[in-house]
Amino acid sequence: MKIGHETETIEFKKSTGELKEGVVSLSSMLNKHSDGTVYFGVKNDGEVIGQEIGDSTLRDVSQTIANAIKPQIIPTITLELIDGKNVIKVHAQGGEKPYSAFGRYYIRSADEDRELSPIELRKIMQENENSDIIATQSADNQNLTFSQLKTLFATKGLTVNETGFEQNLGFYNKNGQFNLMAELLADNNNVSIKVVTFRGKDKSEITKRNEYGFKCLALSMDQVLSYMEAINDTKVVLKSHQREETKLFDFAAFKEAWQNACLHTKWSQLNPPAVYIFSDRIEIISTGGLADGLTKEEFFKGISRPVNAKLQKIFGQLGYVEQTGHGIPLIISKYGMQAFDITDNFVNVVIPFNREFAEQPAERSKPMNEAQSKIYGYLKEHPKATIKVLVAECGISDGYVRKILTFLKENEYIKREGSNKYGNWQISK
Repeated sequence: MKIGHETETIEFKKSTGELKEGVVSLSSMLNKHSDGTVYFGVKNDGEVIGQEIGDSTLRDVSQTIANAIKPQIIPTITLELIDGKNVIKVHAQGGEKPYSAFGRYYIRSADEDRELSPIELRKIMQENENSDIIATQSADNQNLTFSQLKTLFATKGLTVNETGFEQNLGFYNKNGQFNLMAELLADNNNVSIKVVTFRGKDKSEITKRNEYGFKCLALSMDQVLSYMEAINDTKVVLKSHQREETKLFDFAAFKEAWQNACLHTKWSQLNPPAVYIFSDRIEIISTGGLADGLTKEEFFKGISRPVNAKLQKIFGQLGYVEQTGHGIPLIISKYGMQAFDITDNFVNVVIPFNREFAEQPAERSKPMNEAQSKIYGYLKEHPKATIKVLVAECGISDGYVRKILTFLKENEYIKREGSNKYGNWQISK
């Protein structure tokens, strides 16, 4: 059985006896297309012959790639059964060109790998550096602090080196000034992140405008997610004597669309992403269109080419994004390709509300403000939290915490189960 032919993004190897050559091919494809797949157990003409699998075969492949390719990538390595034979499939994506393999740099040309000349290598490095404008453009404000970002790193279990924090994250440009990326992630900035609710199906009447900006972008992004999760109502539908719960919208799809908007917006244009809520849908809009050189077909396949490579690396460390490319296919699986409206200057993702909620307003009569959303989000993760703990962890006064808890209970966001001392909080919405 044959499974195709070799291309600029696909390479076949007879076995892991050719592991080194396969790793070279992977790096060369990343340098050419930021995407590549290598199959072990397939002849050059695409005929499946199978790969012998031992206890450490997959681990050896993973460790060789980790040690040989720099900067390091995290490939997806799977064992597939094709025509009754074992085949190892290695797929990787990456936007931090150039990639080296065993200390050398290669580029893909048709189905071959050839070593880059010094001139070609320099060109790729310059193209990659120039594309990451937020790392080279100086911040308007050079008096920046990063307490919020450091806290996020600490909560994720990541080590914070106070002396080299800004340098290690790439917050300085070649002139030694804070760059635009540093400003985006600083405690204070001029970036406005808005969630705007409209009364009907157009923008003729605004009913609410929530502001989550002017702080660390990662924190603003989290706060928008908490708010949208809070308004994601549940409707109970009885079908054939069975009780089914339906959400207003698919939160996982919204989360992917929103995080992608924050990551891939062309921030150098100083036009932040936004969320618009209508009576029948949500729109997540980001500016700048697709990454340079990325076609719509590649975009819909989940091929990732980051607009802001260094920002993506930081978001990856914080666990916000992955390089598996599953986000766009996830949205398509829920809402189809028609969910995307892509132009040269914008990417707009439209998430319609479920039919069971037709003609119902998207907004609660008493939505949460920022502090209420913060308490609500903490209780979801820590249902046994006491008022004392909420005060300490959320940085809100005792009196205000009590008022917030009253608000959340009155509006049926939460309810108390058990005694004040030994009970816990139940999230009811």
